[in-house]
Amino acid sequence: MRTTFATTALLALLLAAPAASEVRILASPGGEVGPFLDLFARLRASGERVVIDGPCLSACTLVLSTVPNDRICVTRRAVLGFHAARSMDARGRLYAEPEASAAVLDAYPSPVRSWIRRRGGLTSRILLLRGRELAAIYPMCR
Repeated sequence: MRTTFATTALLALLLAAPAASEVRILASPGGEVGPFLDLFARLRASGERVVIDGPCLSACTLVLSTVPNDRICVTRRAVLGFHAARSMDARGRLYAEPEASAAVLDAYPSPVRSWIRRRGGLTSRILLLRGRELAAIYPMCR
C-alpha cells in the first residue's frame, strides 16, 4: 500500500486519541479515497466512537458513510466539507467523476444527503456543514 504524506498526516491526527474508546479527527484536508475507506472500515470494526473536532474535508467525510451514525459526534470546531469526486489524468489535470459523485452522495446518511441536495448537490465548489446545521444532524460530543 502506498502511503502519501497526506495519508500519514491523517493517520497521525486520527490516532492521537485521548481515550482508547474514541478516535478524534482534528484536521483532515482529505486526499485519496482508498486509504480513507480502509481506515474508516477499521474504525467501524473497532467499535470506537469518532469525534469530529475540526475540519474533516473531502474524502474525510466518508467517515459518515462508513461508521454508524450513533458512533459519531461533533464538537463546536467541527466542519465537514463536501465536493464532487474528481480524478487526475496522466498530465496532472483534474477532471470530474460524475458517477463516483453520485455513488458518494448516495452513500451518505439521508440527512447529510438532503442537506447537500438543498445546496445544489456535489459540484466543484466545496460545501461546508458546520455549527447549528451540523448539530441538527449529529450530536454534540460530551
